[in-house]
Amino acid sequence: MFDWIIIGGGIQGCTLAVSLIKAGKVSTDKLLIIDPHNEPLAQWKRNTKRLEMKYLRSPFVHHLDLDPFSLQRFARKSNISQAFYGFYKRPSLNLFHAHCETLFQESGLRSSWHQGTVAHLERKADEWLVKTDATSTFITKNVAIATGFTDSLHYPEWSKEIRKNPPDLIRHIFEEEVQEIPHEYEPIVIVGAGITAAHLSIKLSNLHKKVILITRHPLRVKDFDSDPGWLGPNRMNSFLKIKDYKRRREAITEARYRGSFPKELSLELSRLLKKNKLSIIHGEIKTCFNCGESLVQLITDSEQKIETSPVIIATGFEGNMKHLSWLQELTRREKLQCADCGFPIVSKNLEWKKNLYVIGALAELEVGPTARNISGARTAASRIVRSI
Repeated sequence: MFDWIIIGGGIQGCTLAVSLIKAGKVSTDKLLIIDPHNEPLAQWKRNTKRLEMKYLRSPFVHHLDLDPFSLQRFARKSNISQAFYGFYKRPSLNLFHAHCETLFQESGLRSSWHQGTVAHLERKADEWLVKTDATSTFITKNVAIATGFTDSLHYPEWSKEIRKNPPDLIRHIFEEEVQEIPHEYEPIVIVGAGITAAHLSIKLSNLHKKVILITRHPLRVKDFDSDPGWLGPNRMNSFLKIKDYKRRREAITEARYRGSFPKELSLELSRLLKKNKLSIIHGEIKTCFNCGESLVQLITDSEQKIETSPVIIATGFEGNMKHLSWLQELTRREKLQCADCGFPIVSKNLEWKKNLYVIGALAELEVGPTARNISGARTAASRIVRSI
């Protein structure tokens, strides 16, 4: 029997695990982290590598350790060049990953790792029973659900019908396997407007002669994905006074700078535009259909026609829990309270039911607009650790 099982071993789950271990709330032999991948942060590492991301968007105090200045001290001891970028000292991806690996070694987190996919979770007396799709069964006192939406990719409506037919001419950048694009396939079209689309446009424009980025709106340049005021009482005090969860959802939606990215990416895109390596079309794709064995034609709302192969989707993830069938069953069986948007209504300590906690996207009605990022993981982990 375990004291804690954390479902999900990404940024959120690992932040909580490190916090629990280093705060002395659990030993590694009494902690289990269940995740479909073979190592911590596997999906995060795959996705950031695929985009060739150089620096995180978050500042140096946002990382997985308890001490906010841990990453800065680690950087002084390391030999990693160009460890930070800009006014906010945003860490390089190499530095961030090296720091994470050191934390995992210090805490012994990997000894608590179990590769598997949760298929069932239910309350048994004063304990929780967790089953995986490999028919493994575990008993624990506490459960933390740190599952995000990164397994549920968002495909625009116009793309869904054509994706049913081979060959696969429309791909999402975060599909499990994405083949390198041969140089004879040009122009390459990227659809998206946010930081993923910006990184991908820069990467592919440096590899190919012609890349077209189609965005629904003009480029939005923001340092962070929400106002820094959401990190402290400046905005959170007012947010937590809102008792109507529909209004909380509206506040979260309004607070997020969706489809935005930092200034240095904007400058790089401008450089590529001037060199005619990249074109940007502002508009919605209205229709899409095959116009040859390996070609598709896209028609925008301004009747502009683009023939291409392939189309790369960079439109992020679905923002709901529908793909998590075991979580839907748990909600119904245990009569767990949810808001109209389908997300958990939890206590200030992020407890959904006795000894059942949430962190990450599932905690955003309590943690606020930053819940899904690294700072939100730190906030949520701190609340849970302080409450036990």
